[in-house]
Amino acid sequence: MTRIVVVEPDGAGGMIHYAYQMCTALAAAGADVTLITSTSYELAALPHSFRVVPMMRLWPPIQARPRRSRPAAAAAAVGRKARRVWRGLRYAWEWNRVTGRILADHPDIAQFAVIRFPFQASSLRRLRRAGITLAQVCHEFEPREAGPITRWVNRTLSTGVYRCFDVIFLHARENAERFLDRFPIDPAVVRVVPHGNEAMFLQAADAGGDLRDRYAIPPERPVALFFGGMRPSKGLPDLIAAFAMARAEIDAHLLIAGPAVGIDPDELRREMQRLGISDRSTIDPRYLPIAEVGPLLRTASVVVLPYRTATASGVLQVAYAFERPVIATAIGALADDVVHGETGLLVPPADPEAMAAALVKLLGDPAEANAMGRRGRHRAMTTFAWEPIAGALLNAYRELRS
Repeated sequence: MTRIVVVEPDGAGGMIHYAYQMCTALAAAGADVTLITSTSYELAALPHSFRVVPMMRLWPPIQARPRRSRPAAAAAAVGRKARRVWRGLRYAWEWNRVTGRILADHPDIAQFAVIRFPFQASSLRRLRRAGITLAQVCHEFEPREAGPITRWVNRTLSTGVYRCFDVIFLHARENAERFLDRFPIDPAVVRVVPHGNEAMFLQAADAGGDLRDRYAIPPERPVALFFGGMRPSKGLPDLIAAFAMARAEIDAHLLIAGPAVGIDPDELRREMQRLGISDRSTIDPRYLPIAEVGPLLRTASVVVLPYRTATASGVLQVAYAFERPVIATAIGALADDVVHGETGLLVPPADPEAMAAALVKLLGDPAEANAMGRRGRHRAMTTFAWEPIAGALLNAYRELRS
């Protein structure tokens, strides 16, 4: 039996949802799995077929960071830098504890997701010298909102980290090609696996109902939903502009739900007011607990992913799980994971006109939207099923161990 330790520092949010389902699939395939995460682990109430060690004492992984005015931002800069230094030191301490735990357990495989700091490479090398095979499921390999200088620094410092791994899994061939173009590592180390589905939300959802009453949306009005962290890279201004164009042709509602990270929700509301769609738009800038995700998705007629940059998307898989069609920009894995005209519609990034046309098409044709949603659910349970993904990982691990 292959013994695997999976390390995911984020105890809440999309990364731990992915890790939970990955660990479940690996355990179902016969592996002995331990998940190491933070003390804020939010999935404790779900059934587990693997061990969980919530040992990392870190800050909350989901924190709203609204964009401030220039004077307020300048005043907060010193405090932010001090907090980053403190968090870096705290992370280093917790990472050292995790490294000691892995060395004591001495599994066959140590599997990681995001590596946040270059200093972690020294611990990774310690694990390799101890005979532990190192793997990474690489969701993001460059900062989404960073400028060219920051991206260059990230590439320079991260290359040494990536060279510590025996195997690196990425979602979509395009992502693998971009990764190898940016980081000079052995291409034989890189493998491609699909992004697994988000069927766990079906288990956590209640029997029925939606959130239309909460948001005062009439039952007959179709809803375009954006769900997830509100970041500058997510293209929300494009979505708002597109919805304003679509609103001229169809009576619908725009619902944006998720924590604001680097975006001021009030700025978005002012833009909605300027475009005359305030009465047909709602922003809920909260991190939604798992119990609300099902009702939220059942509120939607279509889920929109207007991202300007992305590698893959767990939100897409949540939409598929709840049989919701999607409108997505054709970037990263989204260009492959959304079958244009079958499970949703693909549009170019930063193109409000194209997105508006897609909104009018799907919001105005419920029958076709429902058919796309059903095909998306089927694709989630077949193409993105966890069983073959876990099998691909275990095959790679056996190959490396042998």
